[in-house]
Amino acid sequence: MLRLSKDNYESWSIQIKALFGSQDLWELVTDGYTEPTLQKEVAYIADEKKALKEQRKKDKKALFLFYQGLDDSTFEKVVEATNSKQAWVIFATIFQRVDRVKQIRLQNLRGEFEALHMKEGEVVSDYFSRLLVMMNGLKRNAIEKSKDLETLTIEELMGSLQVHEQGMQKNASSTILEQALESKLTLNDQCNPGFNHGGARGRG
Repeated sequence: MLRLSKDNYESWSIQIKALFGSQDLWELVTDGYTEPTLQKEVAYIADEKKALKEQRKKDKKALFLFYQGLDDSTFEKVVEATNSKQAWVIFATIFQRVDRVKQIRLQNLRGEFEALHMKEGEVVSDYFSRLLVMMNGLKRNAIEKSKDLETLTIEELMGSLQVHEQGMQKNASSTILEQALESKLTLNDQCNPGFNHGGARGRG
């Protein structure tokens, strides 16, 4: 599991949500559970005691899983948490970026996305990977997607990029051919200064 740091809270939280969801723990972490007073617990019937025991067990399991992704300094920040919900709130408070910082990041991502284009010599698969990383970053930061991106399928996007790549390759090939022809004509002029390109000898 990814180890939590001040720079990867978003990625870490995504992994945590997936992990806890697979263990049927996520609802417990977000909603918590009510810890009864000792007097109330004593009055519980057998089924209520069993349910409470199960809740406590699941909560400790969630805390243990949290601890697996923490270094010593981060662990010290949540060591006083008595349940998994408290720990989750502490993580969000400490590591989640404030709204102003998020807004700056969104603006940067938007600018990068608008300027994103295929590099010279870049194949579609590499460009496509960069594009997906950028799109995922936009989604994670709650940027509203345009209608075109909303309806565009992966297959359609890949096809469009491949057509674009073929066009770039064709243009590159044409440029190389033109340069080769120009070089050949220049060489002919240097070797046969008395002939024009139509084959007729020039007058001396």
